[in-house]
Formats: sequence, structure tokens, C-alpha cells
Amino acid sequence: MLVNSKEMLLEAKRGHYAVPHFNINNLEWTKYILEEMQEMGKPVILGVSEGASKYMGGWNAVSSMVQGLLKDLKITIPVCLHVDHGSSFETCQQAIDAGFTSVMIDASRHPLEENIAITKQVVDYAHAKGVTVEAEIGHIGGTEDNITSSATNARLDECLELVQKTGIDSLAPALGSVHGLYKGEPNLDFQTMKEISEHLEIPLVLHGGTGIPDFQIKEAISCGINKININTELQIAWHQCVKEFVEKNDAYDPRKVIGSGEKAIKDKVKEKTTLFMNLS
Repeated sequence: MLVNSKEMLLEAKRGHYAVPHFNINNLEWTKYILEEMQEMGKPVILGVSEGASKYMGGWNAVSSMVQGLLKDLKITIPVCLHVDHGSSFETCQQAIDAGFTSVMIDASRHPLEENIAITKQVVDYAHAKGVTVEAEIGHIGGTEDNITSSATNARLDECLELVQKTGIDSLAPALGSVHGLYKGEPNLDFQTMKEISEHLEIPLVLHGGTGIPDFQIKEAISCGINKININTELQIAWHQCVKEFVEKNDAYDPRKVIGSGEKAIKDKVKEKTTLFMNLS
């Protein structure tokens, strides 16, 4: 059964750890992530970008696929199905109506007042249906869904205003992380991160978790991060294994080609979950 993100993230805030958010891109990746998280007995957030949704057939197709896997694989851990970087109210509305249990409305490209207005519209619709809402403020740089943008760090006063006027359930303040691969060393603003966390009761989210050294991940969690998004790192791990398999085998069965990356996905999921949830 799908759940929203509220209780799992509040529990993470109380326990000083982070829930892993893994982006899904196809049936196989979803199956591998669910199986590994079930084996570990830990909650997970499955993130779906607009591009991934279109690739997999649409919000209804993705929702039905995930719910079918939960039933057939007998998954008992808490699983949240989440829209990653929804670009509009209409996008979030469509996903909610399709059965998604959490959405991120990313109106960070707009001025603060417009960001607040759009986010509040999503919150009103989502909360009436028991769906949680994440929002972004500042702007996370890098490339996602083939869209490249520059970074603008969040400010404490704007974070407080956004949360107060919208009633969101979690906040992703842009504080130096980027989508995709880093060009140089990550430069996270831990001081502002901690200040924001201390002034808010809701959990904070770190986007662009790929490429951040473990010691910085631990520092971010200590500064109030309770959800960390991973996508590119899974893609790289899967690609390396599949590439080696194809080079060594005359295989054309897509099940064998795609499936050759199963262990890589599961190993990376276990590694990141162990780190985020302080299990080692």
C-alpha cells in the first residue's frame, strides 16, 4: 500500500536520519529498488520526474505499475510515490488524480510571491486528498530532464515565508547542491541549512545527492536534512554493468540486457540507504 511522505519524514527528523528518494525510470529499476528496500526493511520514496513519466507512458501507467509491483512482490514497507520537480499545478493535479501520494511543486523559477501562490494552490488540492507536498526555494543548478539551470541559494527569511503562507510538508532549499554530476567539489552551505532547520518544524530535502562525499552527506543530515534524492548515481552504476555485459555477451534479449544491471542498482540502493539512515 502506498503512503504519503509525512510520517516517514517526521520520523526521520525525530531520529536524525534521511529517508532515501530514488528516481525510477522503468519497471525493472522500480522492482529492484522495492526488493532491496523490502530486504532492508526500510521506507522508501520513489521519485518520478515529468520526463520519466512520459517515458513510461504517463502518470496513470506509472501509478498502476508501482501498485501492481507492491501487490505481486508482497511489499510491506512504507512506500511513497512522489512527483519529482512538478512544473505546474496541472502536472501535480494529474499525478494526484492518478494515485501519486506525494508531489513536489517546483515553482522556484518564479519570484517568491508567485512561487507561494502556485505552491499554495497545489497544497490546497493535495491536502484535501491526503497527499503531501514538497516545495523548492532558491534554485538548484545542474541538469535534469535535459534542462540546465544555474544555482541560486535559498535565504532563511524567504524559506520561513514560503512555509508559513503555504503549509507545505517538506522544503527543498537550494544550498549548493546540483543535479547530475558536479564540476569540481560540492560546496554546500551547511550554516544556512542548519539555521533553516532550526527555524522550521518540517523536514528538509537535499536534491542532487549524487557525487556528494559521504562526510558531507553526514554533515547535511546533522544540519537537518531528512530526505536525499538520488538518480544519476543509479544511472551510472547501471550503465557500467550493462556496458560490460553487452561487450562480453552476444545478447539481444532486453530482459537479459536490462537485468544485467540488477546487482549494481541493488548494491547502490543498499549503500545509500545505509549511509542516509545511519545503519553502519
